[in-house]
Parts: sequence; structure tokens; C-alpha cells
Amino acid sequence: MIWYVIKLIVLLPLIGGLAWGTLKLAQKAQGRLGGAQGAARRFRIIETTMLSPGLKLAVIEFGGREILVSASRQGLTRLGDAPVRELGE
Repeated sequence: MIWYVIKLIVLLPLIGGLAWGTLKLAQKAQGRLGGAQGAARRFRIIETTMLSPGLKLAVIEFGGREILVSASRQGLTRLGDAPVRELGE
């Protein structure tokens, strides 16, 4: 019984530390693989709306245009586009 408690006292913090270290390492790797911080992006997601559990509508700004797309499990479908509106319009 004592041997079990000693193993528990030693191994439980070790497993917790390994889990914590893995999460921190994954965060660092994700930050590095995400590209340079503050880099200019060519597109911007303006708004998204969920229509059903497997279907979303999204407005994306790209190349001076606002593009309406449908996002489903099968992929993206372009529904329409318009020039980018200014805030005062």
C-alpha cells in the first residue's frame, strides 16, 4: 500500500508536468507555423452566420471586393460579390 502511494505522489505530478509541457510546446509550434505576426493579409473575414449545423454564410473582403460564400462540409461556394463599402455609406 505504501509503495502505491509513493508511486502516486511521484508519477502524478510528472504526468501533469508532461501534459502542461506538451500544451506549451504546441502553442509555440502553432505560433511559429502561423506565419509572421502582424503581417499584412490579403483577405479579411467580415462576418459569419450559421444557418444550420453544417452550413454557414460568410462575407470575406478580398481584392477590394466583399464576397459572400457558403461554407458547408462539402466546401465553399461563392454566392456573390460587391465592391467594399465605406463606413459612411
